[in-house]
Amino acid sequence: MGKIALTLVIIGAINWLLVGLFEWDLVSALLGGESYRESSTISRIVYSLVGLCGLYSLKYLFMDERRART
Repeated sequence: MGKIALTLVIIGAINWLLVGLFEWDLVSALLGGESYRESSTISRIVYSLVGLCGLYSLKYLFMDERRART
């Protein structure tokens, strides 16, 4: 269950990274809706930071669970 939740968090973070950098919403593009949106510069910076943190979290998805508990 933890890896499923982490995978969804990473997907969401990558989506925010795309919104922050390119103002393009991957989830909306795939599931229907408005995929391009205008954002303020500050919100785009925040979206990009969240996305970068999600990319950093990829290492936890593949980490050995026994090693993570120590």
